[in-house]
Amino acid sequence: MIEIKDLHKSYTTGTTELHVLKGINFSVKEGELVSIMGSSGSGKSTLLNIIGILDEADSGSYILDNVPIKNLNETIASRYRNQFLGFIFQSFNLINYKSALDNVALPLYYQGVKRAERNDIAMHYLEKVGLAQWSHHLPNEMSGGQKQRVAIARALASNPKVLLADEPTGALDTKTSYEVMDLIQGINDEGKTILIVTHEPDIAEMTKRIVNLKDGLIIEDKPVTQIRASNYV
Repeated sequence: MIEIKDLHKSYTTGTTELHVLKGINFSVKEGELVSIMGSSGSGKSTLLNIIGILDEADSGSYILDNVPIKNLNETIASRYRNQFLGFIFQSFNLINYKSALDNVALPLYYQGVKRAERNDIAMHYLEKVGLAQWSHHLPNEMSGGQKQRVAIARALASNPKVLLADEPTGALDTKTSYEVMDLIQGINDEGKTILIVTHEPDIAEMTKRIVNLKDGLIIEDKPVTQIRASNYV
């Protein structure tokens, strides 16, 4: 599903060049649930941005579902993001003046899906995350956990190949974090490929594989015995 070889990325600030990724080799098979860990400055957010087609590497190769991701203009990059990827963010990134239903339906609007169909699909995914009764509520009427469930439903609505979750539990208390991870594990059980960036060891242990980054390099990549979040919910 994801094949990355010898990936390098640098940024220039003023007269200083910062070499953030220093030759990343990394692959993810369909259906995996992988966590990416590392301290601030390790390169994990940069790697996620490149995987998410929000940034481009300076050198190396990135293949997503057999499609080379290289030298894309913004129109094609946007189309690939819509086609292949679903995003879950720490800050939820919901539109405050739109209902839960409209937030979930938004990716389908950009894909040209007609209103009635996209609302049916959005309601299906709100039901899937247990929020059908909240479909017409605004984000400011919801708890943090509910907002993240809406964000997960939105990420799923376009049926992406891969879900990318950037600190999905970072803004949540422990109990709510485990409820969200229970939902993510259930989605993965159905075969969805999911990558999670996290700095929380207990969240990483709820995935099936942990990749550790340090100073722009992968220093450890190991399968783990998954802890089920349902044990704590």
